[in-house]
Amino acid sequence: MLTFISIQNYALIESLEIDFEPGYSAITGETGAGKSILIGALSLILGNRADTNILKDKEKKCVVEAHFDIQRYSLKVFYDENDIDYDEITVIRREISPTGRSRAFINDTPVNLSLLKDLSVQLTDIHSQHHNLNLNNHLFQLNVLDAYAKLNTDVDSYKHKFYSYNKAKKVYSNLIEKANKEKADLEYFQFRFDELEDAKLIPGEQVEIESELQQLNHAEEIKQNLSAVFSYLSDEETGISNKLRESLSALKTIQKYYNKADSIIERLESTKIEIDDISDEIETSAEDIEHNPERAEFLKERIDTVYELQNKHKVSSVEELIEIKEDLQIKLNDITSYDQQIAKSKQHLDLLESDLTELADYLSKGRKEASEKLEEQIILLLQKLAMANAGFVVSQIVNDKFSEYGRDTINFLFSANKHVSPQEISEIASGGEISRLMLSIKSVISDEMALPAIIFDEIDTGVSGEIAEKIGHIMKDMSDNMQVISITHLPQVAAKADHHYRVYKIEGDIDTRTDITRLSKEDRITELAKMLSGENLTEAALRNAEELLK
Repeated sequence: MLTFISIQNYALIESLEIDFEPGYSAITGETGAGKSILIGALSLILGNRADTNILKDKEKKCVVEAHFDIQRYSLKVFYDENDIDYDEITVIRREISPTGRSRAFINDTPVNLSLLKDLSVQLTDIHSQHHNLNLNNHLFQLNVLDAYAKLNTDVDSYKHKFYSYNKAKKVYSNLIEKANKEKADLEYFQFRFDELEDAKLIPGEQVEIESELQQLNHAEEIKQNLSAVFSYLSDEETGISNKLRESLSALKTIQKYYNKADSIIERLESTKIEIDDISDEIETSAEDIEHNPERAEFLKERIDTVYELQNKHKVSSVEELIEIKEDLQIKLNDITSYDQQIAKSKQHLDLLESDLTELADYLSKGRKEASEKLEEQIILLLQKLAMANAGFVVSQIVNDKFSEYGRDTINFLFSANKHVSPQEISEIASGGEISRLMLSIKSVISDEMALPAIIFDEIDTGVSGEIAEKIGHIMKDMSDNMQVISITHLPQVAAKADHHYRVYKIEGDIDTRTDITRLSKEDRITELAKMLSGENLTEAALRNAEELLK
């Protein structure tokens, strides 16, 4: 419940503090005294946007703070999930600076307006006259029926399944679209893959082919020069090997009496062995080199194929061509596996649709069963509100397509007069009738709303006398389950309250400001009497006020 509100520098309010009690509270005051200002300030606490126009003193910030006792409500999970300190007396504060900057706090933890709204809808419901327009909204009507039927948890389960179904439906549709598009490209992908596959590309072969082809194209020149080198090394008369042999023989003749000869001989012998080895290798290589036009032509065709593929795919190596072939293989595998993917996706979609149908049918059945009871209760309440011939019907149409809330379209039909068939509320109900109908609906679902508080802002506009008294009774009954605060101009409604507050305006020499006070029993009698007869109090008005309070 709302236990306390403090308002600083808001509209006509300079500084104001109010303590609220459990049960039913009434707030009254003359027209223009500022009753609606209280609602505006409380709306800031509930996350509504504001600008600097609301500042009474444009040089100071506006601060609105409200305390809520939430110990009977299961809200700790919300606090934990949003990393907010939990306190059974939750303090919400909203600040609007002269520059227009807005800040919000929950138990001194800074929060954004979205999070503030998420919490506020679980704390209180402010109902003003313009909310009566909700009665013409089919979604509002559906939510009322679901709350009355205690289907909110089931609706949440359905929504979760519905979102999964839509997601699976999109996946299925995208798969078909992608499959159709890529199947059209199948022939092109297959051609490109086959071309690369037929080339039988081998990593590193380009370098080897280019090297071998160079050798074949210069075979005669290579053979000729190798033979010359072999002659330079191995000729029996002039070859290097022969000269080394002669050098060794000369050194050995002086070896006994020339101490450096040993190391030189050792080095020359090593060199001769290396020269002989090189000579043998050159001789063998020269024999292996031969002009092979057939081999050269084969290699030329092979390297031309590689170059052509590289140019076509805009790459510069065989390895990159192999990567392209592997990518094409993956695409081909994907395309050929689309049928399996689509079948699997369709199976999943059908399963979700079956579950969704079952949940939607359950919701439809629950709504249908609750509709008759809701109709009966609303009609009984309307009769109490002096609408003896009122008719109220919940029309339910079960559609073929799924929506976010099931397959039902709910429409409230209303008639205030005998022999008149119930019709759309917007087409037949007056303002006063809509107010009474909305109050009846709020009363019926108050148990299911599980809110700490509900605030009615002049919902009784357009009614008077006995009807007003009945409205007061209904609000009083609602306060058995939740805190009810009613801003009213009717004494019959105010008299039923457990607690009575009066809003008044103070007109000074410099400015005008709004304040509020809690009335004693004697003050209540005076206030009710003024509401009955005006400022000129009469004994009759005071007696009527006393009777009302009894």
